[in-house]
Amino acid sequence: MTDFIYLDHNSTSPILPEVAQTIADCHAAGFVNPASQHRLGQKARSKVEQLRRSTAEMLGANYTGMRTDQLVFTSGGTESNNLAMLGLVDRDAEPKRVLISSIEHPSIFGAAEQLVRLGFTVEKIPVDQNGVCNLDALKKLLEQPAQLVSIMLANNETGVIQPVSEVARICRQHKTIIHCDAVQAVAKIPVNFAELGIDAMSFTAHKFGGPRGIGGLLLKNGVTPQPILFGGFQQTGIRPGTEDVSLIAGLHRALELFHESASEQMDRLSGLRDGLQSNLKNEFDDLVINGGQVTRVPHTLNLSFPGVDRQSFLLAADMAKIAISTGSACASGSSELSPVLLAMGLEKEVIEGSIRISLGVSTTADEIAETCSRISKIITGFRGQK
Repeated sequence: MTDFIYLDHNSTSPILPEVAQTIADCHAAGFVNPASQHRLGQKARSKVEQLRRSTAEMLGANYTGMRTDQLVFTSGGTESNNLAMLGLVDRDAEPKRVLISSIEHPSIFGAAEQLVRLGFTVEKIPVDQNGVCNLDALKKLLEQPAQLVSIMLANNETGVIQPVSEVARICRQHKTIIHCDAVQAVAKIPVNFAELGIDAMSFTAHKFGGPRGIGGLLLKNGVTPQPILFGGFQQTGIRPGTEDVSLIAGLHRALELFHESASEQMDRLSGLRDGLQSNLKNEFDDLVINGGQVTRVPHTLNLSFPGVDRQSFLLAADMAKIAISTGSACASGSSELSPVLLAMGLEKEVIEGSIRISLGVSTTADEIAETCSRISKIITGFRGQK
């Protein structure tokens, strides 16, 4: 049997060789602390600010003129989401009310739980059976004032793309701040901060071939969160702590590589994803494609084999040298049913048999063909045991 086939890119994508080289080059250049006042520190500061501006502009932020947007570097998506959720609300103002979609990532749900402990009310925006946010329900919920709305751009389990621009338009009508978790969308599909019309956007490098430990929160001009970390003046005090030039350079290079071949990679990955989906559907006519009726990011496939236990399938796939998952890696230690699929109102048997397959730049056609063969053997084996 060949080596492991890695199809868990929504958990993390292996670092790209060009990115690793960029990081090595930064270390070799000997960049010091960008906060230091001597000339070596000033050189590092200049590099960070150059990378900050270029990264923000690639993401569609306004970085020219007097009213510029702001990019705050963080340790990754979880910190960015927490900074947005906890920092963009006013704890002393009324109403203490926040809205989030019912299919958010655990880092949003966790921050929401903290807001509840701080005296806030957090209400969930429902989704339909395809996993798309219900705009009419959002309008109804916003008939009562809220301080913040948070909705992801692409779901981490199903890949379903949310109508964020429409949500932002509704929020503007109600003068409500909107934050978007774009972790599974940035460098997977074109993302333009200004065109989305949002106030804040989270992303992280390791989902698109960059290094782990670096992400960002883009902020619209005039939108300034209160810090959740303390003890430093870096990044205007919003996110204190020493900036790592090499990690920032790695993030920038990974984003740059996506933009160099975005159209080709999206077409290639969607073709591979759709081919795997079609082949498995032809072999197992009861196969359910969760979110398959609406627009998804090209690299994500959520399948359900009704009657098959997902944890047993995951173990069998691991034995067959396929690296996949049953949902968010941040909740992978849990045996509970997927909150995302539950929110979609799917039948319990469908949810219990669900798995997530996520492709990346390194995924090949041969790997997809071999994956189809191995999955077929696993499912046939399970059903033959009954």
